[in-house]
Formats: sequence, structure tokens, C-alpha cells
Amino acid sequence: MAFTLMLEIRGTQGRHAEAPATLPAVSDPLDALERRIGELRGEVRRAVKARQSTLARSLRGELRKAELAWDDAVSAEHGDAPEPAGTPSLLPVREQVHQALALLGVPTAARLVVAVHEAFFAGGLSAGRLTSLRRDEERSFRTAPFSRPYYLCAALTDRLSPARGLLAVSTWPLEQRIVGPLSHRVDFLVSASRIAEHLGRLTRAGEDAPPGALRLLSRMAQNIPGAVERFGGAEPQTVIRAAAAELTVHLEADTAGRAGTAERAARQLGDVEQLFGAATLSHAQRGA
Repeated sequence: MAFTLMLEIRGTQGRHAEAPATLPAVSDPLDALERRIGELRGEVRRAVKARQSTLARSLRGELRKAELAWDDAVSAEHGDAPEPAGTPSLLPVREQVHQALALLGVPTAARLVVAVHEAFFAGGLSAGRLTSLRRDEERSFRTAPFSRPYYLCAALTDRLSPARGLLAVSTWPLEQRIVGPLSHRVDFLVSASRIAEHLGRLTRAGEDAPPGALRLLSRMAQNIPGAVERFGGAEPQTVIRAAAAELTVHLEADTAGRAGTAERAARQLGDVEQLFGAATLSHAQRGA
């Protein structure tokens, strides 16, 4: 048997036509998926190199779908039972969020918190349940300061206001909860490294790496130069090395900026504002 693929043939003048090409039939759907994943990785790399951001974004979406289809096919082939969706956790929402933030170690947006929790921990956690969480934590702290072992608090900008959409942990040093101009990239690289390190710990302990965590790491690795080798998924050690290489470019300046802002915050803000941010810019302007 054979099947026909329509191959796009591009001319030197930008013209293109479609011509049939006959290939041997693929007996194993996994072979076809793995071939397609390899092709898509190459196309993404070429689109990024050519600075075709719209095309690269579209190709990454196709790549994610192909990777998910591959995971489903592998599970079906080996008779793995899918994990039940939405399995309730025995932990309160704030403790589930704390689990994810403790793994990442940097101020993090709700969507990544949910993705990390789903990848590594039992139980479902939805971004919608995090919407009012920081306000509830602030209300609790104002009512009874320091009565809990930790609070889920805000990251602070260089203006000492709360950073929109980012969650942090009160027990972190103040400079760790500051975000400056370079911090988003630095924290992304640190997050990828921490996820890769946790996967490494699991495999060294003889546990299977969660498929969802591998998918998450692979998606993040697509945005780190040199983090993905060949056509396979991301390897934790490769991601760690690639992230460390880029961190050498940004980390020193980011650390210095955070330290300076943290000193100013400690000097100008009270306990509540150090955790949840200044309500106005007056704190940032005072004593500057």
C-alpha cells in the first residue's frame, strides 16, 4: 500500500505549486507522528532564524498538538490508563499554589503555577481559583500579621507597586520578590532550570518522569537557545546547561537591580507593603 502526500515545491521567485509524492505506507502511527514532530521542529527553527514570528507561533501550536498526540498514542499502545481529569486534591488551594512556587523559586504567573502543579502534583488546580487568592492573603495578613507560616504575596516592581499577575512567597528574601526590566527573562530561565532539576531528581530516585512535566519542559525549552537537541524532546541536563549559558548574560545586572530596589523597599515600606506592594507611587518617590 502507498499513500500520497502533497509536497509544496517553492520556486526561486516565490512561486509555489503542489505536486504528488508517493511514499511507502507507515505501518506504525507512532512512526508517522515522530517523523512529523521532527519536521515541525526543523520548521520552527527555520522560522525563528528567519524572524518569521507569526509562522513560528503557528508551527509551535502544531508541534504541541503533535506531541500530545504522540503521548496519547504511546499510552494507548502500552495500555496506560489516563489520569482522571480534575481529581480533587486533599490540600487547600493556597497550599497547592505554594507547592508549585516552592519548586519554581521565582515570582510566577498563575498560568505557569497551574501548569507546574498539574505536571508534578496530584489534583486539579484551575487558574480561576487563583484570581482572588492574593487579595484573600492580604486581608488575612492585615487582620493577623505573621500568624501563618507563609503568605502568598505579590512580586514588587522597581516602583514598589505590586507586579500585575505574579505570585510570590512571603518567606523568600525581598530581593527574590522584586522584578525589574531583566527579571522576566531571568525568572523564565530559572523556572526552566528548576523544572529540569526536579525531573532529574525524580529519575535519579528511580521514579518515572511525569509525561506532562516533560511536555512542559519541552515547550519552555523551545524558547531557550540550544536547549533542544536533534528532534527529540527536551533533555533536562541540556536545558539546564542552555539556561545557565544565557543566565550569564543577564544575571549580574538583574541581581544588582533587584538588590537596589530591595534596599529601597526595606527602607520605605511597612510590613504590609513589602509583601503586597505600595498602593501609590508616593512610597517610591519618598526619599528617592
